[in-house]
This record gives sequence, C-alpha cells and structure tokens, in this order.
Amino acid sequence: MNKDNYTDINAREIDSWVEDGWEWSLPISHEDYIKAKNGQWNVVLTPSKPVPVDWFTPFYKKSSLDSVKILGLASGGGQQMPVFAALGADCTVLDYSHKQLDNERMVSERECYPINIIRADMTKRLPFDDDSFDLIFHPVSNCYVEDVYHVWNECFRVLKKGGVLLSGMNYGLDYLVEEDNPRLIVNKLPYNPLRDEELYKRCLEKDEPDYQFSHTIEEQIGGQLKAGLILTHLYEDTDNEGIGEFIPNYIATRAVKP
Repeated sequence: MNKDNYTDINAREIDSWVEDGWEWSLPISHEDYIKAKNGQWNVVLTPSKPVPVDWFTPFYKKSSLDSVKILGLASGGGQQMPVFAALGADCTVLDYSHKQLDNERMVSERECYPINIIRADMTKRLPFDDDSFDLIFHPVSNCYVEDVYHVWNECFRVLKKGGVLLSGMNYGLDYLVEEDNPRLIVNKLPYNPLRDEELYKRCLEKDEPDYQFSHTIEEQIGGQLKAGLILTHLYEDTDNEGIGEFIPNYIATRAVKP
C-alpha cells in the first residue's frame, strides 16, 4: 500500500461501516424532517450534546435559516443537512464516502428538497470559490485527516466575511489506551500511523484497515486561530465509551471569519 492514498482506504472502510449500520450513517426519519420544518430540531457536532441554537447567530432568524448558504464538510449520512434544508438553507454537502452521500441523496429525494452533493477529499483544495458560504458545519471527522491545518485554511478561504465555522473534534485520547481496556496506556500521542512504522504495520495487519490520527489542541484550536478565525464559543462532550467513561474526549467550537 502507498501511504499517500490513505484517504481512499478510509473512504472504502467508511462505506463498509455504512453497510453495517454505522451510527453516524443512519438518516433522519420523515417524521423528524417534518418536526424540523415545524421548528423542532437539533443537530450534533460531537456524540451527545446538541449544538446550542445561538451558535447559528446571526443566520438563524424566526426559526429559519432561509437562503443561508451552508457547507456540510465531511457531513454526509443524511443526518444534519436534511435539518438545515428543512429550515430553508441552501445546502451543499461534501464527503469522500460514496455510501454517506447515497444517504444524503436518498433523504433529499424522499423529502423533495434540493441539495448540492459533492464527493471530494478534504485533504485537497476544496472545490469552491473563495467566500462561498455563510456557515460550515464540520462534525467529528478530521481524525481521518493527517494535516488539519490544511482543513482550517480551506474553511477560512471558502467562508464569507462574517461566516461561521462550527466544528466537532476529538482529543485523541482513545488512541492512547487499549481499545478493550481504557485503563491501559499502550500508545503515545500524537497518534499517526503514517509517521510510526509500528502503528503502520498494525494497520496493515487489520482485515479492514483504516487510518486515523490524533491531533493536539495546538492543531485543533490553534490551527483555527492561525488560519485567521476568531474563536467565540466551545464546549466539551463524551461518547461515554472507553476512556470517555472517565473524561470528556470531544470538543466542539464556534469560530468566525472576521
């Protein structure tokens, strides 16, 4: 395997997770879509806590996101974007998993709303002009990307002035410990199988390999600031599994392009 094509391997592996009923690939129901149209909705960037409604300021007005241009970055699966579409947003979703985008397409056809569906690798230049979006919704996914500085720079580029970036990230603590025994530390951080031959060999030995990465706070939050964004809000969250039983292992942030 060529180390340079890890994103293709990850996309294929996520496709297989979707086929197996992965939690983050289960599209919202028709009933939940109708509730969203009637103003009853929530979305998540991290496993548990809903994103506060005031994080959508200044775009959320009178229970509507009418005509707000939203990019769902690595946000396929038919979970968040249908809610934004129900609220009247002009939605674009970008993902690298065929199956996640199939779910987006299925929900949009079922509910008869337009959405721009794009398959692209977020480790490359995003296929959008500068200043294209009012809001970017980026749930936990940059753990599949080695260079998060690139992601933040691209988010800054495609956001309009005054635009908002909502991001979900993990701290990478799950990679520190044994998967079946979170009390046992077995790796060092940052976790990067492309920079550690032992981790790389372990990935190769898996029946269905995927390549994941931990990132430092300097990369995750400092990277947003370095890109030129202004941090306005954050909260911590947990999935209540593994090391998440003992400590928050996720963070969500709101940042603005000045």
